[in-house]
Amino acid sequence: MANKSLTPDLIFETSWEVCNKVGGIYTVLSSRAKTLQEKFADKVFFIGPDLAKDRVNPLFKESKSLLKKWRQTAEAAGIPVRIGRWNVPGEPIAILVDFAPFFEKKNEIYADAWADFGVDSLHAYGDYDEASMFSYAAGRFVECICRGCIDPAAKVIYQAHEWMSGLGMLFLKKRQPQVATIFTTHATSIGRSIAGNDKLLYEFFDGYNGDQMAAELNMDAKHSIEKQSAWRADCFTTVSSFTDRECRQLLDKEADVVLPNGFENDFVPKGTEFSAKRKAARKKVLEVASALVGEQMGENTLIVSTSGRNDFRCKGFDVYLEALAQLNSRLRGSMMIDGEAVCRMSTRVLALIEVPCWLFGPRKDLVERLSGEDGAGTPLGTPMITHDLYNLNEDRILCLIKQLGLWNTENDPVKVILVPCYLEGQDGIFNMPYYDLLTANDLCIYPSYYEPWGYTPLESCAFKTPCVTTDLSGFGQWVNGVLGHEGELADGVKVIHRTDMNYFDVAREIGDTIQQMLRMDGKERETVRKKAARLADKAQWKHFIKYYYEAYDVALRKSAGK
Repeated sequence: MANKSLTPDLIFETSWEVCNKVGGIYTVLSSRAKTLQEKFADKVFFIGPDLAKDRVNPLFKESKSLLKKWRQTAEAAGIPVRIGRWNVPGEPIAILVDFAPFFEKKNEIYADAWADFGVDSLHAYGDYDEASMFSYAAGRFVECICRGCIDPAAKVIYQAHEWMSGLGMLFLKKRQPQVATIFTTHATSIGRSIAGNDKLLYEFFDGYNGDQMAAELNMDAKHSIEKQSAWRADCFTTVSSFTDRECRQLLDKEADVVLPNGFENDFVPKGTEFSAKRKAARKKVLEVASALVGEQMGENTLIVSTSGRNDFRCKGFDVYLEALAQLNSRLRGSMMIDGEAVCRMSTRVLALIEVPCWLFGPRKDLVERLSGEDGAGTPLGTPMITHDLYNLNEDRILCLIKQLGLWNTENDPVKVILVPCYLEGQDGIFNMPYYDLLTANDLCIYPSYYEPWGYTPLESCAFKTPCVTTDLSGFGQWVNGVLGHEGELADGVKVIHRTDMNYFDVAREIGDTIQQMLRMDGKERETVRKKAARLADKAQWKHFIKYYYEAYDVALRKSAGK
């Protein structure tokens, strides 16, 4: 008879993105919180950096009475913390640590890390120090709690996400060996760096050596923490079979358990609420676009978008824009009769790029036009961007838009608009959160070159919007596996085969898919929307949480020597 799985009594999860919305890891943790809370009510503790300190953090609700002894114990050990609730579904307990006091001990900590674990911090730069001091403070906090506040026999899990949380996990394991540790890499630092430095990741994949590439790309310090964390944790995990292959090649270590990323549908409005949000979002998007380009964008405009972290090549923003340029030329040709441009509103496409850039603020001329202070008969200057940037003439996305001739003229059936800000509801132009604006789309496009999982396409599907992704994303590979064939638009998700060598073929396929969507009538589009939502339903946390329970069991057994 199989042994019964071991279940933890307490779970600590630490990440730079706890109560700090940066990227996909925030979504992993915040969307999973409710599912964990239902099983481990207030026995799950998320530890993040206290970046706001005395300022208001809308994602965190502090409580002076919650775990008062824990706070006092930590502060007596020189670790200032704030304890409260994370303002997400499930409202789990969140602990924000102030890591500033440890900077004065930085060199001593790094020396110990080298002596104890072989972690090489000699060539560290950039965000390394800040992340490492946070990680160390988080580990020290849990060490104090284990020593003074909880039963020594309790089964404790400490899960550290990414290299930014690894150092503290290593020190904690040394000082409290009974704590079962899990290290999760969402993307290897070397894999991301190879892709981000315009090298051919896939063509030469089997020839890459992680240690060698770390030296070449000046990534020694981050790679060192990541590799040592992967090897020394009781359970090493990653988020997809795609990334597991990368770990085997670049960290010389395969995952003990693969933890696919799910989603919690509590984030998705239902029924009439969804319809109302979609109507309001479409109205706002079309209003802003019309004001920018100086012509009325009709209700039947096809709205497409891409979004995500500002990672130009890895996220596929380059190939997305190439596809739009090809499509614009193709549609413009079909709209010419005897050399005259014919306006067919049914062929209008509005393509958004929702990517945080070096933001200065909302455009004053656009704000004035939206408030009715300025006529809307002519396009604004640079009618391809909604906000001002500090580096308006150097921004890589905007420069490529111009280079490809996507000027949003009257004769352009494809209008392209860069939305260069975090959409949190107070950007000065849309003033709607990202998830509300997501409902406006007819199609979302995420042609990733490097994407260990891919939350944006999953979110798109959850919000009943069909999408395009690639088989270089973990999500795309998962979709193909669920369907048993390469995803097509009719399935709700189009999965394009992408390699190092087929850039323009990918762009053509994206354009073909948009045209396919243009040709669909309302009934056909609704069918595709429902299929996208059904795919997303298969990726809810209630289906994927079992893999975390497996990881807990693996870590607890190894920690206990079973």
